[in-house]
Amino acid sequence: MAAVQRTTRMSDSPPERRGATLSGAPKISGAPKIDVSAMPAVLARIAGLALRYPARLALAVATSLLGAAASLALPRLLGRSVDQALHLAAQPEAARHALLLSAGLVILATTLRGLLTAAAGYQGEYLSQRVAYDLRLQLFQQLQRLSFGFHDRIHSGDLITRGMLDLEGARVFIQAGMLQAVSLALLLGFAAAMMIAADPVLALIGLAFVPVASLALGRMGFLLRVTWLRVQELMAALTLTMEENLQGIRVVRAFAGQRFELGKFDAASQAVLGFQDRRITMRNRGVSAMQASYYTALGLLLWVGGRKVLAGEMTVGRLTEFVTYMSLLQAPIRQVAMIVNTAARATSSGARLFEVLDLEPEIADAAGAAPLAPTRGVLRFEHVDFAHKDPTGATGGKQILSDISFKVAPGRTLGVVGPPGAGKSTLANLIPRFYDVTGGRITIDGVDIRDVTLASLRRYVGLVQQEAFLFDASVGHNVAYADPWAEDARIEDAARTAQIHEHIAGLPEGYETRVGERGVALSGGQRQRMSIARGVVPDPGIMVFDDSTAAIDAVTEKKVRDALAHATKAMATVIIAHRLSSLMHADEIIVLDEGRIVERGDHESLLARGGVYADLYALQTRSDAGATLEEAQA
Repeated sequence: MAAVQRTTRMSDSPPERRGATLSGAPKISGAPKIDVSAMPAVLARIAGLALRYPARLALAVATSLLGAAASLALPRLLGRSVDQALHLAAQPEAARHALLLSAGLVILATTLRGLLTAAAGYQGEYLSQRVAYDLRLQLFQQLQRLSFGFHDRIHSGDLITRGMLDLEGARVFIQAGMLQAVSLALLLGFAAAMMIAADPVLALIGLAFVPVASLALGRMGFLLRVTWLRVQELMAALTLTMEENLQGIRVVRAFAGQRFELGKFDAASQAVLGFQDRRITMRNRGVSAMQASYYTALGLLLWVGGRKVLAGEMTVGRLTEFVTYMSLLQAPIRQVAMIVNTAARATSSGARLFEVLDLEPEIADAAGAAPLAPTRGVLRFEHVDFAHKDPTGATGGKQILSDISFKVAPGRTLGVVGPPGAGKSTLANLIPRFYDVTGGRITIDGVDIRDVTLASLRRYVGLVQQEAFLFDASVGHNVAYADPWAEDARIEDAARTAQIHEHIAGLPEGYETRVGERGVALSGGQRQRMSIARGVVPDPGIMVFDDSTAAIDAVTEKKVRDALAHATKAMATVIIAHRLSSLMHADEIIVLDEGRIVERGDHESLLARGGVYADLYALQTRSDAGATLEEAQA
């Protein structure tokens, strides 16, 4: 009964009450705040990307210009045809020839207009796709450059939304916004000039809708900018909700949380739907105002023009010409609303894209950094402190490590043990400089790792992490990821060291077998052994194992440990583990607690001391093996 009641509460209660906030994606720290009033600057920056393709841009503008000229020839041809038909009404044969000629010219102008419009559309699509390609590549490269601190603070769902939906918003602006605006401006400008030249009074009446429409569009554009920004943020939250659900689908199914997850997704979808409805309402109001002003101007033009025709001040053909001009402007006027909507979307999308693109990596090569040139490969921590930044990216977050000092020479092994949250993984992540120390320094052969290039440092430091992440690719690709040019023999030797070669050889396609998304085709222990093999392939100078055998059974772990001892005999090795059998052979073991070293020594000396390490060892050698350090400290 309790379980049933719990399920009902989950499905009926708002997600916010259970911590599933839907207020949007987290803000990015370290970047300028998005200013929705900066529409011209953002649009100019997006448009500037098209300048990388001047020939295509020139072709797009030229075909738009010629298309506008072909369109504007139609009113003049139709007006002249009407006047000729009326003038030659008493001469049927002459009237027929004149009408045939006029019809041919109209067909020719219409055909040219269609061809030029199609050419302009093609050039616009080509240009927008190239701009999207450039932006997509820039964004991906930037995400590879940005430091781990950035990725810790920003959810991947938000970044995916920026790379997909926001990028598409910028692309559409090039094609359906910028180039359409150029075409519309050319058409409206030339039409206005020709109308004024023909009859200034009728021209002013016919074009009276322009300032009214401009005011309506300006207001609509401002409101849409704010709305589109909120829509994009809510879409990021929706993507986050779906991504999280798919990643945790086993947990959802195991605890029968489908109804609750559906409620979360529905709430996120409703939030997006509400703002989309608001956006559509704003756009329709703007369109209605423009159409009302347009048809009012058209009606006034017909009334004034008709009176002029009746008074003999204007020919019927000239009035036809003006009415045709107005008809030509009707479709572009409808497009104005789309252009404004596209520009508003591009403003919010571009701002969100540039927010990421303008960030500077927190971890980067220092000025004058040189490639690491180790002589021995001695790793040293000298009074190292580390504190994470807070969620906003500001300094002064929680202190993780304090006054950590040790030395690991080639051929020697340092073991690190401690309770969860003691700072063990942070210590491992500092060695390849995923984060920078906030105090003290880390050196290799006396050289501060901040003074060498990141690429050379990370080639020299091999890290096997807690999470054995595998790509949806072949076994061979995953094992040789650090060295794509590794020979098959090296790949197989690394797999043998990790005690995974026999299993791989038994797969349907051997090393060419795909492992599935995140290695789903393999067990947890197999994934960890694959990860160990991947770390061994490049033959680094320093090897760091961050609890990399936790999912491996004890018998296999011993085989892996023995093989690794041989493979890393010339390296400085750091092993982080909860299972003390992984550390007993280490030359030195440090025990971390709350970011500080509370004990250090080899296995025998730590046992003789009778401290925390000895208590943990006693617990793990009892029948209830697997006790944690927290139990030892209790």
